[in-house]
Order: sequence, then C-alpha cells, then structure tokens
Amino acid sequence: MSKTAKAAENLPDSLTAGLTRLIRQKPVGPRDLDMAALFVLDAVANILGGRNSEPGRTLLAWWNEALSGNSGADAGRWAFLMGALCHILETDDLHRTSVVHPGCVVVPAAWALAARPGAEVDGPAFLTAVLHGFEAATRVGMAVGAAHYKIWHNTATCGPFGSAMAGAHLLGLSEAETVHALGNAGSQSSGLWQFLETGAMTKHLHAGHAAEAGLRAAELAKVGFTGPPKILEGEKGFFRAACPDAKPEAVLADAGAPWQLTLTSIKPWPSCRHTHPAIDAAGGLRARLKAAGTTAEDVVKVEADVYQAAIDVCDRPSPDTDYDAKFSLQHAVAVALLRDKVDFEAFGPEERDHARALAARVELRAAQPYDGAYPISWGSAVRVHLKSGEVLEETRKSAKGDPEAPLARDEMIEKAAMLMRHGGIAAPDRLIEDILALAQPGSALPVLDIV
Repeated sequence: MSKTAKAAENLPDSLTAGLTRLIRQKPVGPRDLDMAALFVLDAVANILGGRNSEPGRTLLAWWNEALSGNSGADAGRWAFLMGALCHILETDDLHRTSVVHPGCVVVPAAWALAARPGAEVDGPAFLTAVLHGFEAATRVGMAVGAAHYKIWHNTATCGPFGSAMAGAHLLGLSEAETVHALGNAGSQSSGLWQFLETGAMTKHLHAGHAAEAGLRAAELAKVGFTGPPKILEGEKGFFRAACPDAKPEAVLADAGAPWQLTLTSIKPWPSCRHTHPAIDAAGGLRARLKAAGTTAEDVVKVEADVYQAAIDVCDRPSPDTDYDAKFSLQHAVAVALLRDKVDFEAFGPEERDHARALAARVELRAAQPYDGAYPISWGSAVRVHLKSGEVLEETRKSAKGDPEAPLARDEMIEKAAMLMRHGGIAAPDRLIEDILALAQPGSALPVLDIV
C-alpha cells in the first residue's frame, strides 16, 4: 500500500465520514429505484428542453467552439454542460427543506460517469448513485441554516457534495476515498445570488460547476488525491465560512428516514419554486372567477400571503425579461389569474405586457402560518378584492408537486414529453420508456444526443 493510501485509511472521524456510512447503509428497494428513474427522467427532460433558450444556445455554441479540434470531452465537461442546461428553464426538481435543486447537479454527474466508453454500469447501479447523490446534497443543505440562503445559492454550494457522492458509488470508492472526495467537493462550494440584480446567466453556471466539481473530486480521490475530512465542521470549513446559523447535527439526523429523493418536489410550472404555492392558489381563484363571469377589470386588489424567503427572492413588481418574470411573485399571481395554463408563454413579453396592470395590484406580505412553516412546508394564500366588495380567497398548505401533493406518474411523464418536444425531440416516447426502464436489472443508459 502506498503512503498516500495508508494515510487515507487513517482519517479522523468527521461529518463526511458519518454521511458516507449513513448513505451506504440505507437499503434501496424497488420503489426507490422507480422513483429515482422518474427523477432522472425529469432531469433529462430539463437538459433537453434547456437547449431551446438563449442561455442554452450560448452554452452549445461554447461547447462546439471549444471542441472544434481533435480533443474529446471528458466526463467532467459533459457533467458541466448537462448541469447548466438542466437548470435553465426553472422546471427542475427542488428539495424543500434544503432549498437545493439536486437533480440538475447529481443526474448530470452520474450520467456523465455511467455513459463513459467502457463503463459497465447497469440501470439499478446508476439509479443507486443518483439516490446517494440526492441524499448527500440535501443533507448538507438541511444543515446550512436559513442565513446561508440569503447570500449563497444552496444548489451551487451543497450540490458538489451530491455529485461527489454519486461519483463515489459509480467509481467504487472506499469510505476513506469518499471522505477525500467530499472534502475536495466542499472546498469548491460557491455560488452567490448577486446575479439576480441583472438577470445574468450565472445560475446555470452554478449547476454546471457543482456537477463537474464533485465529479472531478471523486475522480481525483480514486487515484489518491486527498481532501479535508472535516470540510463541513472544521474551524476553517464550510459551515464556519458561509453558514452563520448552521445546524451540523442535521447532516446525520433521522438516518432511518426515507431517501431524500422521495421527499423531493417536482415543479409543474416553469418559474421559481417560491412562486408555485401562489400560482396554485391563484389558479383556484381563476376557476371561481370564471364561473361567476368576473374579469380582471373587476379586481381592485390582490393580496398574496407567503413566507419571507419567497419575498426575498421573488419580489419583482414589474419584470422586464422572461427570466425576471419567472422570479416575480406579482407576475406569477397575475398570469395565474388571467390564464388557464401557466406555461413558457406565460412569462414571455406579450404576457408580461398583458399582466402588468394586474401585477401592479398584487401586494405581498410574509404571513402566518406560511412564514413559520417554511421550509418544512411551502404554502400561500391569495385573496382577490372585487369592486363589488366581495373578497375571495384560496389557500395552499403545500405546493403542487410536493410529496404531500405529488404529481401523478402520468403527469410527470406528460411534463417530460412536453420539455423534450420543447427541446427539439419530436418523438420522445422511446427515450422516456428507456429511462423509466433503468429500474430493471441489466438495463443500460440510452444514448443521449445533446449537442
């Protein structure tokens, strides 16, 4: 055994070591694999759909220019591209209590490794890696504390732990090697919310970097490259540096809970997840207003009770771009009151102009029980005040797509097909079937033609 290998086996106990053991001791059942396949389907659909966007076309142009010579792309670069594409349309999954989008980081990293030439990875092994990655990213995310999210983008900072953990499973890393991988993944944690001020494309970079960083850390650990075991709890570690109210005990809490992937939400609408409870409530009001023959002209005021984090991220009374509109509670509530379907077009220039007057009458406030229930529950109440003096209200304790209000399997498949067609896949049925079949022993990843 080399000196590096010997040193690797004599590591101090740490949160990352405990996390590695916790994850690898959790049993994986058939339902877990079936759920993982659905989440992989959602991520792949978002990757393909993300190509049909300005940031997507920019990423693909960069990719094609960078690989115009004889060099091929390695797994890390593939993970970066897929991760960035996956996080563009704002329709990828979200784990509520960690406020992490695990799919856009973990699935690209796992796919890039499993699809390497010569890799012998069947569907269940791949899906198990995805389960491991979701678990690591979200457990770290549940420990960072609320103050972290005010400045740091949790998907970017916690995501590398997920891609590293998925990579560790696929590369067959030992416990010590996995601890090194997690240490170096955490040392690359980064991603700030500053991009929101100008609507820059940075958010997509966050997902791509998180996917590549963790994958690269796992690859390096495989050949003996060491990392800091106490990257989370150390005096100069992640929690001390970026998490003023960190809860380190949350990393290993409730070890017997279901896989965190099964507690992750699927987004039905193409906007920031913080807007979804209010969209759902406003949609309920639209149905009642239509039945009564009431129009937007009859609405004097709209009140939306939400939680403070939703206001912090999504208070944009008059958005000027598609991307700003996806992060505007005012616009989201207005279009849900004006349209039967909140789709990609609902955030485009025509609908922004159409909804602007009503959006200006939407008032936001952090209110109970929603503020106190967050992040365990993401809820909202929406009230419309009519010229007649009547006030109508709809409340949502949880957002549609949450574990308490899940999308049906057929709805998830329908969403995936829509995203794939949006991304240029005219006949997506076969690809959908092949991805869902990954839960079966002996299955293999289908070919994914991205570029």
